Amino acid sequence: MTRFVLGTRGSALALAQVELTRKALLAVFPGLEVEQKIFVTRGDQKLDLSLIRTNEAGGKGLFTKELEDALLSGTIDVAVHSLKDLPGHNPAGLAVTAVLERAATADVLIAKDARTFEALPQGAVIGTSSVRRARQLRWLRPDLVIEEWRGNVQTRLRKLGESGRVAGIILAQAGLERLGYDLAAGVLDFAPWSFRVASLGAHLLPAIGQGAIALQSRADRAEVAAILQRIDHAETHVAIRAERELQRLLAGDCGLPVGVRTTIRGDRLEMRAILFGAESKPPKQAEAEGAADTPEQVAAELFARLV
Repeated sequence: MTRFVLGTRGSALALAQVELTRKALLAVFPGLEVEQKIFVTRGDQKLDLSLIRTNEAGGKGLFTKELEDALLSGTIDVAVHSLKDLPGHNPAGLAVTAVLERAATADVLIAKDARTFEALPQGAVIGTSSVRRARQLRWLRPDLVIEEWRGNVQTRLRKLGESGRVAGIILAQAGLERLGYDLAAGVLDFAPWSFRVASLGAHLLPAIGQGAIALQSRADRAEVAAILQRIDHAETHVAIRAERELQRLLAGDCGLPVGVRTTIRGDRLEMRAILFGAESKPPKQAEAEGAADTPEQVAAELFARLV
């Protein structure tokens, strides 16, 4: 192949992920012609849908179906996804063929004043569109008021600056850094505002696939798979196999209230998860460990302990 067509959503973050993919491809195949096609997904169109009240979210594939349809029709060669957007099951004929090296998996608090999660005042209003984040926040701090906020990163930052009552919002560290924001000093400058930044890595377990970029292709396109496998990050892929197997066993999508942290230490794989059910009940928590070359087996053990 001399020409590769990448499919993507049109947000600034999605385009940044496509650029990372393009650079990875060209580093291995300097003569490859790489193009991109932008798609608007149902999740992009329906900004009135609640992602926290999952029964309103419209089912699986909210941010992925249009790209997957384009793959199946042959309009594109590869769909570039934030892996945490992917349902646990690939549509028939598609596969996650490769993943790029995983970025930081932590969530971060972007706040007007508070320097830490603990410093948020009693009854503070926090914005998020993630049911996973909302459930963990309410469990850790029942006093917090969780308000649903949707939109791209820049929209949310602007809304935070303009709001007179919202104390902070929760975003993914990986997405912010891929957009070029330097968080090292604990400050995020978004003119004309300057926000405090605090890592929530010690408080919230991340989403399945958080921080990873998935490269999805047709299972019958061996020539595409051969190219993608040259840029596949092996350790990230092992962790992702474990997390997506857990997601499959839970029959979940990106709206599932589950958090997972996966760590690989040498030839061992460790997983820790938190799963929320009814609002009135405490979450279930479990850990599992096993050989890194059998990630699905570790995920199955974790699933058995969770449910």
